[in-house]
Amino acid sequence: GEDEIRTMFEGMIRHVFQQAIGVELPRFPVMKYAEAMQRYGSDKPDLRVQLELTELTEVMRDVDFKVFAGPAALPDGRVVALRIPGGAETSRSEIDAYTEFVKIYGAKGLAWIKVNDIGDGSNPAELRAGLQSPIVKNLHDRALAEIVRRTGAVAGDLLFFGADKAKVVNDAIGALRVKVGHGDFGKAHGLVQGEWAPLWVVDFPMFEHDDAAGRWNAVHHPFTSPKDGHEDWLQTDPGRCLAKAYDVVLNGIELGGG
Repeated sequence: GEDEIRTMFEGMIRHVFQQAIGVELPRFPVMKYAEAMQRYGSDKPDLRVQLELTELTEVMRDVDFKVFAGPAALPDGRVVALRIPGGAETSRSEIDAYTEFVKIYGAKGLAWIKVNDIGDGSNPAELRAGLQSPIVKNLHDRALAEIVRRTGAVAGDLLFFGADKAKVVNDAIGALRVKVGHGDFGKAHGLVQGEWAPLWVVDFPMFEHDDAAGRWNAVHHPFTSPKDGHEDWLQTDPGRCLAKAYDVVLNGIELGGG
């Protein structure tokens, strides 16, 4: 089955790297598509970059900030944070450049919070005073506390936020994650670890919904078989169908799939 094929190809790829450039690749972790999208916003994540997306969607449903509350209330909306350790030294002009960058991926803007001294994060007044951003006044205490708790943010960090349809957030913040990691700041702060980061991405959805056309399209191609037990959903709930599809990824590049 799938596992045997993956094992065979992994062996082949290891052998080629060993023979061609003398590289002993590390182990190939196996990650479900849903986890890759949730943590990295990408189905071919570059795992060398030590940054992850933090899920905030349900936290933001009742904030006064429409930029977050709007997408958080949508069935296909998503709100995430991207914590940049030590990023508070980032200049406004650099933040503006990142904002222009995410617009390439359909994002309307890029909200941010600089984390100054917040103590241990348990005192709401101290927390609010230690978070520097025009958006802080629009977020209630619980939302601010959750942002800090979930991201693990400490003094000196910078938080970027994506809020939109999930596809836009994943594309934009997923790309920002890689750009920051591989940029000068990321190199200086050790945000990229290791030379080679292979992985298998499995359990792809069979279909994605095309809102404009009002129909379901095959994610990979229409010749993928559904996972065992998922056949019944082809008619009733196409969005739940997972495929017997898998990709092998290396350093954020898809090497192949089956």
